[in-house]
Amino acid sequence: MPYNGASDWEGLLENIAEIVSRLVIELAIILAAAKLAGEVCERYLHVPSVLGELAVGVLIGPYALGGMSFLGLGPWFPLPPEGATIPVSSELYSVSQVAVVILLFVVGLETDFGKFLRYAGPASVVAVGGVVVPFFLGAYATQVFGLTDSMFAPEALFIGAVMTATSVGITARVLRDKKKLDSPEGVTVLGAAVVDDVLGILVLAIVVAVATLGTVSAGQAGWITAKAVAVWLGITGVGVLLASRLSRFTLSLRVEGASIAMGLALAFVASAIAEAFGLAMIIGAYSMGLALSNTRMAKVLTAHEPHDLTSLYHALVPIFFVVMGMLVDVRSFGGVLGFGLVLTFLAIVGKVVGCGLPSLAVGFNQRGAWRIGIGMMPRGEVALIIAGVGLAEGAITSSIFGVAILITMVTTFLGPLLLVPLFSGGSGLRRGEGSPGRTIGQGMG
Repeated sequence: MPYNGASDWEGLLENIAEIVSRLVIELAIILAAAKLAGEVCERYLHVPSVLGELAVGVLIGPYALGGMSFLGLGPWFPLPPEGATIPVSSELYSVSQVAVVILLFVVGLETDFGKFLRYAGPASVVAVGGVVVPFFLGAYATQVFGLTDSMFAPEALFIGAVMTATSVGITARVLRDKKKLDSPEGVTVLGAAVVDDVLGILVLAIVVAVATLGTVSAGQAGWITAKAVAVWLGITGVGVLLASRLSRFTLSLRVEGASIAMGLALAFVASAIAEAFGLAMIIGAYSMGLALSNTRMAKVLTAHEPHDLTSLYHALVPIFFVVMGMLVDVRSFGGVLGFGLVLTFLAIVGKVVGCGLPSLAVGFNQRGAWRIGIGMMPRGEVALIIAGVGLAEGAITSSIFGVAILITMVTTFLGPLLLVPLFSGGSGLRRGEGSPGRTIGQGMG
């Protein structure tokens, strides 16, 4: 028996060594491919590098080049056994999930909490329209195309949830280049995008519950929403109360890299708490980042210096986007191409109408409404996260996941192209309006 035990232990160690060896090779290929594709996009195509990361993920994924044998070495990214919901190794997928936790933590850190609260009124009005209209269009279109019997089926709900997302980073980059970050439209768009993503994540919590339970009543949906909001506010609230102390303690540590390590520890703990309550880990990561956003610790972590968190961000986050691209089954995409094109059109209309019309009610003119509607149009990381969760839960197929990738890529490409010329005109406020927040306040009074 002792000998067999030792033999089993040696076999386990050999198996672990083989898994780790394959993982590091996969990561090497992904990182190199991500940065080369990003370079092509930014230098020659003048589009965000995330598009290149998604595209190269599709190219080297198990359904394309990654599934082929080269030089007798076998496929780079072989397909998993029949019945697996994720077409990449569990180890690689786990690394991508750690990367997306870091992504949402950094997004929270870089959010101006004070400005977010200041423009919470008009931004929330815009965000609600940007969630409700696209969600309805996506879910209803899924039923109309015969992919589900009801717009309340899990697959339709996941499509609707994907349609709600807005990319904060892409729009922020355009506004920064145009020096419009502090304009009324810029602040409202960024605030609405943050609220939009929070609402999208809450929608995700409800949709996951539907996919898990099969169906939920109105009371259950209300309870899930209340729990999601309570957990989000709880993590954020506790984080805000302790933020100053955590920041002072962390910055008092003299060991090199303490800020990064402690920041990640807080993000991982918050993510685990959110997961324990049945929510997505990204809710916890974003909430903790938002809570710390006004501290000196946040400034240190996002200072864009060699030893801050952004270095780790740029190294790991591309892994998430490449892996998301690798989940696309290019062989089955043709069967839903028509649906994908229609859904992409509805994704554009849903944001332009859903966000543009409410902005008219909070002090903007037509020019401002167009700017806000187009500014909210690009999808991004949250859309891919929602679609990835749907695929992992078995609620959507890989071809439908490909539709989510198509929506993300088209809207991400069109958004900056349309937004830049829109900011060449005059004010986006109605004559005599000082700020959108004032209009909200007057309306409430």
